[in-house]
Amino acid sequence: MDALWMLPVLLVLPLLLWTSSTFVYYFKKCFYVAYMMLLAVATIPMCILKSGGRDIENMRVIRFMVRHVKYFLGLRYQVSGWEHLQTEGPYVIISNHQSSLDVLGMMEILPDRCTMIAKKELVWAGTVGMICWLGGIVFINRQKTRDAKNVMSEAAKTMLADQIRLWVFPEGTRNQNGGLLPFKKGAFHLAVQAQAPIIPIVFSSYSNFYLRKQKEFKSGTITLKILPKIETKGLTADDVTALSDQSFGVMHSAFLEISSQAAQCNGPSSH
Repeated sequence: MDALWMLPVLLVLPLLLWTSSTFVYYFKKCFYVAYMMLLAVATIPMCILKSGGRDIENMRVIRFMVRHVKYFLGLRYQVSGWEHLQTEGPYVIISNHQSSLDVLGMMEILPDRCTMIAKKELVWAGTVGMICWLGGIVFINRQKTRDAKNVMSEAAKTMLADQIRLWVFPEGTRNQNGGLLPFKKGAFHLAVQAQAPIIPIVFSSYSNFYLRKQKEFKSGTITLKILPKIETKGLTADDVTALSDQSFGVMHSAFLEISSQAAQCNGPSSH
């Protein structure tokens, strides 16, 4: 008898999922957050057993645990330019940033010994924050420019000493306005200080299947384009602005190109 109250829920849920795009939006969003928290609970002890604590090698475990989540959300990825990630030693990956769904794209292509730079508030995000810490994610205080610069300087030293790669979102915040926001300079100072190449990666626009304002979250295909590396050897702090502008230019062109292609993939037939 106690289970009878669930019967109306089980009957109504499929109906709402079929008829209400707003319900689907909130259902998928809540599922995504809750499931990632749950996955983190399972992943935390695995990381501790593997590495004993905070270690960039834990990103391999995290990548393995997260890569299937896309299927539950109806997302598919098309990746081009894999050859550009076949680069030895440290490098800085820069990519555009549209939503928390970017994490799934990252895990699709994340190279070994690569972690990311993220806002320090993320460390307080429950079990997910704990996993971020265990994965060696570098946290910065975006409100304090001096602190952020110090973190970038230390990150450059760590990159060289430990031979790691860092993934940075140079826009600095999520952007779903159909283009790229102006780049902040931190990622480029980092690359120049480490004399490490930059590898730009572009996610196609999510606007064909995921719209926050309209409360839509359909199935869709995301194109990921890995662009040729941009060398920084011999560059100095004086070259950072030109380096940022060059990176923005190639990424913006790629974004327009692949977003147009993705729009055709995610045509009216997507549900």
